[in-house]
Amino acid sequence: MASDTSPVKGFFAGGFGGVCVVLSGHPLDTLKVRLQTQPKPAPGQQPLYTGTWDCVQKIAAKEGPRGFYKGMAAPLMGVAPIFAVSFFGFNVGKSMQQSKPDDVLSYPQLFLAGGVAGVFSTVIMAPGERIKCLLQVQQSAAKAKYSGPVDCAKQLYREGGIRSIYRGTAATFARDIPASGMYFMSYEWLQRILTPEGGSRSDLSIGRTLIAGGTAGIFNWLVAIPPDVLKSRLQIAPEGKYPKGMRSVFAEMMREEGIMALYKGVTPVLLRAFPANAACFLGYEAAMKFLNWAEAKIFS
Repeated sequence: MASDTSPVKGFFAGGFGGVCVVLSGHPLDTLKVRLQTQPKPAPGQQPLYTGTWDCVQKIAAKEGPRGFYKGMAAPLMGVAPIFAVSFFGFNVGKSMQQSKPDDVLSYPQLFLAGGVAGVFSTVIMAPGERIKCLLQVQQSAAKAKYSGPVDCAKQLYREGGIRSIYRGTAATFARDIPASGMYFMSYEWLQRILTPEGGSRSDLSIGRTLIAGGTAGIFNWLVAIPPDVLKSRLQIAPEGKYPKGMRSVFAEMMREEGIMALYKGVTPVLLRAFPANAACFLGYEAAMKFLNWAEAKIFS
């Protein structure tokens, strides 16, 4: 990431990177949510999905290719501003700790700046996450409660007001503040070590940018997956099932399923993390180069 990145340019470049994330990663995100939220099987019965590949086969057989893209409209409409705000927040977090723009931050400082990005993005992300999860777990169009993201938002508001739309916000904060810290810190770390001695980060090859972005995505999700499972369970649950929010979800999971339940859906998460975030940072860096070029042309 270029050292001269401004929050404004980061906002626009981050938005483009976010679109790249959704287009490349939504099918695997659908698998993640289906695995995380499948009902507990009755004694003696098999679970709805025995694993990632079984989930792929059943979605393909029952719902066709479009089944993997259910709920994509909500994140696609929201992801550009979410990632734009996230990258904006990261640069704000960096500037808060710098005495001058070209100061090099330590890794703990970069983690804190990433945490600021998580706060910024969660404020607008939580409603879209709730709607996305509810749409993703619908099994068939014939039995679908919601016809799309707008209908889902309307029904949630009618049933429980704005609180229903924002259910899971605290869980989203618990996921995204540490995960965003890890995300941006690990990307900066990898960019630094992949830059040849005496070279400039702006000259890194596409391949090295993809490696740095994809690996940062994996580090992000290794931190995020347990709170993400709690968030998904909470956001699709009937009203009143978990009166204490995440704590109620966690207590039920530990009592009935054990600690490994916190890692349900980890396979599609990690399969998605590398290509989706490689695409994100490649899109981000390409957009930043374009914005820097356009700025130079305009003001030259």
